[in-house]
Amino acid sequence: MHKEAAIREPLILGHKTYHDVTEDVCKPIEDKAPRMWYILFGIALIIGLYGVGCILYLLGTGIGVWGLNKTIGWAWDITNFVWWVGIGHAGTLISAVLLLFRQKWRMAINRSAEAMTIFAVFMAGMFPLIHMGRLWVGYWTLPLPNHFGSLWVNFNSPLLWDVFAISTYLSVSLVFWYIGLIPDFATIRDRAKKPVAKRMYTILSFGWSGRAKHWNRFELVSLVLAGLATPLVFSVHSIVSFDFATSVIPGWHTTIFPPYFVAGAVFSGFAMVQTLLLVMRKAMKLEAYIHTKHVEYMNIVIMVTGSIVGTAYITELFISWYSGVEYEAYAFLNRATGPYWWAYWSMMTCNVISPQLMWFRKLRRSLLFTFIISIVVNIGMWFERYVIIVTSIHRDYIPAAWSMHYPSHIDIGVYIGTIGLFFVFFLLFARYFPVLALNEVKTILKSSGESYKNAPDHGHH
Repeated sequence: MHKEAAIREPLILGHKTYHDVTEDVCKPIEDKAPRMWYILFGIALIIGLYGVGCILYLLGTGIGVWGLNKTIGWAWDITNFVWWVGIGHAGTLISAVLLLFRQKWRMAINRSAEAMTIFAVFMAGMFPLIHMGRLWVGYWTLPLPNHFGSLWVNFNSPLLWDVFAISTYLSVSLVFWYIGLIPDFATIRDRAKKPVAKRMYTILSFGWSGRAKHWNRFELVSLVLAGLATPLVFSVHSIVSFDFATSVIPGWHTTIFPPYFVAGAVFSGFAMVQTLLLVMRKAMKLEAYIHTKHVEYMNIVIMVTGSIVGTAYITELFISWYSGVEYEAYAFLNRATGPYWWAYWSMMTCNVISPQLMWFRKLRRSLLFTFIISIVVNIGMWFERYVIIVTSIHRDYIPAAWSMHYPSHIDIGVYIGTIGLFFVFFLLFARYFPVLALNEVKTILKSSGESYKNAPDHGHH
């Protein structure tokens, strides 16, 4: 008898049946929420409300309450904006790109990743709006009809492209996420005991009945949306990078920015997915569906994108020296050795060195190690945006205008507040929505479930 090739690790552990999958995902929604959920939700809500308070104070007083000054006009605000947009990238990548490549491991993580994307884009969208100072004229950034008089939208401004990129990204992600939820809402609807819950999930599930025709349309729409969302993964963060790349400031006007921002975004996005999922699988007892194999795949993505980002940093340094432009060279020298050296080296350590540890199989399959690295990476990515935005402009051509940026407590409050709000949204999602795409997980049960994988062809049912 010949020995067969080594079987790939099953994606669904434990001898799960179709019914078990439904039970495992619907249980947390139907039961009363655990006490821990209420505690976490309370903490997140308080932090979020503090952030809202800071924003209201800012709108009442003016942008001067931030630590910005003549030189550093964008300060922390746009740093946080770019950071949040970056975090929003993993969802679309996991859903759209991996769907097109027919990767089965995305099934377990796509739902939470997409939810994370939408909430992150919410948070990101707030920052440019607050930065306008006059929030109530925010609609002037939209392409307005001519009867508004002499109000022309400046189509040359990358900040306007941002408006288009973010709104397109949000709408496509939202539709994609919701369409995936419909069959799962129908499952919960059919199981619901309480009339109010039944009514709510009936409305949410749009009369889904699970007929072959419904599934057929579902697959078609998912494919079309994945095709639309894939270019978005690249375009959105490229456009965010144009905010810098199309300017003439040394340290900003670099042609390498679009691909390097996209890689950085996927890098930080996957790190955030890891942070959230490792906690959630424990809290919701989903260890059978999200396990070392998924973590390993995601760590490989983090390792690859981290390496791309590292290459980009080194390329930038080389080009600044090679260009022969002394201002360009100084911008980079000042980053590494000036008063903000600590931010630069934090970024280098977190983003370039830490992902390289993923080459070791033992480390990339360790859940604790992954959890720590995922947080380290997001700290590093925040510093990266900070280094690009603040250190490039805090010393410009005239030494008399040199200044340092010190964040005010409003700066910090708004930033921490958005993290709080993000978790408020995410906790609500985890409570009332199926966090696993349960009907999609069932489609891979036969090909990747443990009992089906290891069983002989007869008599296992």
